[in-house]
Amino acid sequence: MTEHKTDRTSSADALRIQGLRKSFGAQEVLGGIDLSVAQHEVICLIGASGSGKSTLLRCVNLLERIDAGSVWLDGQLITARGVDENLVRRHVGIVFQSFNLFPHMTVERNVTLAPMKVLGLSREEAAARAAELLGRFGLAEKRADYPDRLSGGQQQRVAIVRALAMRPRLMLLDEVTSALDPELVADVLDVIRELAMRGMTMLIATHEMGFAREVASRVCFLADGQIAEQAPPAQLFSEPSDERTRRFLRRITDAGRL
Repeated sequence: MTEHKTDRTSSADALRIQGLRKSFGAQEVLGGIDLSVAQHEVICLIGASGSGKSTLLRCVNLLERIDAGSVWLDGQLITARGVDENLVRRHVGIVFQSFNLFPHMTVERNVTLAPMKVLGLSREEAAARAAELLGRFGLAEKRADYPDRLSGGQQQRVAIVRALAMRPRLMLLDEVTSALDPELVADVLDVIRELAMRGMTMLIATHEMGFAREVASRVCFLADGQIAEQAPPAQLFSEPSDERTRRFLRRITDAGRL
C-alpha cells in the first residue's frame, strides 16, 4: 500500500476503526463504530441478524464505501481518498457464508489464481503454496477436483485456503458456517481454531456462541448499529453489563445455542 506520513498512526494495532458510519438510503446500519484489534487477536462479532456485523466486515475490506469515520490497517489509513482498494485487499482476506468458488476451475486453480494474477507468483510458486495449505487443512486429495465434487464443508475450507494463499495480514470471516449442515460445521471451525493458534489476526462475525467463547480474545455484541458491549468471552457470556446483551444471550440460551 502506498504510504504517506500523514496517513499513519503510532498505534501497534493491526486494525483500528474510528467513528465508522454506514447507511443504506435512510437506514443507518452502522452508527459510529469504534474498535481496535491488536496483532494476533481474534475478535468475534455477535448480535442478531441485521445488527451490522456483515456490513462492518465489508466496510473494513472496502467492499462498502463508508459514510463517515476511518479505518486503519497496521497504522495506515485505508479509507483515505485515493487509496488503491485492490492493493488494500491483498492484505485483508475475506471469506463469506457463500463459498464463491469458481465452478469451472479445480480446487488447485481456485487457490493459485489470485497469487499468480495479483502477487505475480510463478505457477510453480503458487502451486507449492497451494499444496502446503491444502495439505495443512486436509484437502490435499481434493486438489484436482472441481467444487461440485466437494461437500459444503470442504468448499468452505477451500474458500478459507484461497484467502490464506494471499498471506493476508488480517482475515475477515463472515458467518462462514451458517450455510453448512450441522455435521459439517465442526471441520470449518477446526480450521479457524488452527488459524487462531498460529496467531492469525481475525475479525469474525458468527452465530456460533460456543465457538466464540472458546476462540475469541474478545467478543463484541452489536445492537442498533453500535458495539453495545465488548469484553473477554468469559466475562461477556457470564456477566454481561448491557441489558441488550443480556436479552440477546437469554434468547440464545433458551434456543439451546449457548
